Amino acid sequence: MAQPAEKAYYRFVVLFFNCLLTFGSYFCFDMPSVLQDQFQGNLTCPNTTVVNSTVECVEGLGMTPQQYNLLYAIYAWTNAIVVIIAGFLIDKLGNRFGVFLFSFLCVLGSSLFALGSHFKGTPYLLPLMLTGRLLFGSGNGSLTIVQNRITAFWFKGKELALAFGLTLAFSRLGSVLNFFLTQRFEEKFGMQWTLWGGALLCVLGFSSAIIVSTLDKVGMKQLGLDGAIQEESRKVRIQDVKLLSLRYWLLVLTIMFFYNGIFPFIADASKFIQDKYSDYSQKEASYIAGAVYDSSLVLSASVGILIDYVGLRGVFAVACAVFTLPVFGLLAFTFVPPLVSTIWLGVTYSFAAASMWPSIPLVVPQATLGTAMGLATSIQMIGIGVSNLVVGQILGTKSSDKIPLWRWQRMMIFMLANTISCIITSVLLNIVDYRQGSTLNKTTKRSAQTEREADREPLNPAQEQSEEDEDGQHSINS
Repeated sequence: MAQPAEKAYYRFVVLFFNCLLTFGSYFCFDMPSVLQDQFQGNLTCPNTTVVNSTVECVEGLGMTPQQYNLLYAIYAWTNAIVVIIAGFLIDKLGNRFGVFLFSFLCVLGSSLFALGSHFKGTPYLLPLMLTGRLLFGSGNGSLTIVQNRITAFWFKGKELALAFGLTLAFSRLGSVLNFFLTQRFEEKFGMQWTLWGGALLCVLGFSSAIIVSTLDKVGMKQLGLDGAIQEESRKVRIQDVKLLSLRYWLLVLTIMFFYNGIFPFIADASKFIQDKYSDYSQKEASYIAGAVYDSSLVLSASVGILIDYVGLRGVFAVACAVFTLPVFGLLAFTFVPPLVSTIWLGVTYSFAAASMWPSIPLVVPQATLGTAMGLATSIQMIGIGVSNLVVGQILGTKSSDKIPLWRWQRMMIFMLANTISCIITSVLLNIVDYRQGSTLNKTTKRSAQTEREADREPLNPAQEQSEEDEDGQHSINS
């Protein structure tokens, strides 16, 4: 009689709770973007005036644009360091170790971030909030690695892109609800209670971690794979990083350059829309900035199904980068309504996420997937962290009600440069992939076979070549 873990419904139950792991943390991640006016607002507003239904003075934490962007930069830099170690530890110690530790760090970091907001006007404000973002970054980036590792294990050779798409959709649901609800909640309850509400959502992720780790453990035992995976994990060494293929590194650079144009833009999008398009209120600007995630939420599952059916992941990666170029051109040089650009960016982002990240399990061995995901996330976050710092410098170090448009234009040109770099690396990725058997660009008839072969891919290319030579010599002798 077939075990429950061998049936399709079981892996989708695992997927559901696996998706909930990062719902709350993604809600928390972009809360500063929605509340940017409050973070950069004046400590006091003794002579508040209202002009054309707009409040001239916003009371807040008194951060400069540079300090505000540092909240995002420290998240990215922490990710860059921690996820390498986290990925290796997950490969060595397993998924259950990862989900408990990293979901707890999300709860701790978001709580400390909320606590820091109570110290406005004191020297403790920025250190507390930066420490909170540091701990939150340590947990959230690493938690995504565990999440992807669990998804890859249960869906490799099956509905892999769909599973990655649904995981992204749930995460983006958290981001979308943040852009729709946070501003309203802040108006009613204030900034401090709003940030504490985000911390409470991270507790939901911790509860999901308990459930998904139990399902993962029981499922592995029913499939008889628990012992085999532990044996493979014991063989993993940190030196194995040297043996990752050129395809993997080009894929990682493609991911990094693409995301360099997404997250730093979203971090400042609400403020940009208010400064350039004066007709929008803070709430309306937040909704428009959140349209990137709205599009991603709506499209992720269907795009995943499409890519599972069609294949051609490398081609999609190039197309995503090319079609993203006009977005920042429109924002930099025209006054086309910003909603056009944010929806457009959300569409290309959906295709990029469903084609790029699910490609990693196809070009690395299963035993080192956590390490490979950790390195990919690390390099991605290094790029995003540098981009946040560059954007902070471009926008200036002085707190002001309105940032000059020429500074915003320079920021968009910087985003364009990252997108052009993404095009270059994705084209090189396709060239290398073509020379190595077109693993990423196999169509639907050959994709399932490719994914099964990836399970048997040796870590050491030299070992693979040696085995092929021995087989050839054996055939000659026969």
